[in-house]
Amino acid sequence: MFCTNAHKDWANTVAVDPKALSKSGKAKAEDKSIQSDIDGGSLSNFHFSRLVAKNITFKQVDFRYSSFDSCYLRGCTFDTCNFTGAKFVGTNFYGAHFLGCTFDYTTFERTDIDDHVLSTNCPARENLKLKFARSLRMNYQQLGNAQSANKAIEVELEATRAHLLKAWHSNESYYRKKYTGAARVRHFISWLYFMILDWTWGNGESSLKLARAALAIIALLTVYDAATFKDPLLITSYRDAFREVVPMFLGIHSPSNYTPFFLSGVTTVRLIMFGFLMSIIIKRFNRR
Repeated sequence: MFCTNAHKDWANTVAVDPKALSKSGKAKAEDKSIQSDIDGGSLSNFHFSRLVAKNITFKQVDFRYSSFDSCYLRGCTFDTCNFTGAKFVGTNFYGAHFLGCTFDYTTFERTDIDDHVLSTNCPARENLKLKFARSLRMNYQQLGNAQSANKAIEVELEATRAHLLKAWHSNESYYRKKYTGAARVRHFISWLYFMILDWTWGNGESSLKLARAALAIIALLTVYDAATFKDPLLITSYRDAFREVVPMFLGIHSPSNYTPFFLSGVTTVRLIMFGFLMSIIIKRFNRR
């Protein structure tokens, strides 16, 4: 009853003429096996289900918009193949090699594929590169492959940084045509926000950057303490200030010469940074 009503609601809302829903022309290939190398040709818009190929070389083959479901392609070599818009679900690429292939708009789910593809076959355009890396990152997390997931995250963050920068700053015709006016301002704000978080804690991926940010805050507090309550011309003032500031920042000691409002601000910063640290630790364990 629920499914019937949902179908009626969808039909009434969309009001699509059934004649407008034409077939996509996608061909099905189920339980097939490839026994010899393939050089050139088109296998685009196919749905491969349980396709088997082992140690086969595919050279300049067009796989655009094809989907691979539960396929076994172990040890195969893909040389300058086009996987634009392809989708891989539950496919085994163990030992496979990809040389100069195109992966624009490609998605992966529960697919065993070596992370070297991130080093040699990323799309050229940054926005496509980050989507490619994001799909692989989610794929590796599904498989519990923490090392490859971390590599995918690094590529995704680098591509995101480059994309946001080019969106507001680059003079390339693609970016200037697509991002104009308010959109350019929004991407500048997004880039600035991204860079601040990247410097602070590597956008959730770097405990070393978080430690650096904590040291920078302690250094600022040290300079402020020496300049406000001591003689800023003496080196010993900075040494003594550092000794007082570190316990204050860690919440061990509350100097009487600081106002409660100031100490509340330091406590807030400390709690935020502690939250960042816990987030990094939890994410690292979750990938395992």
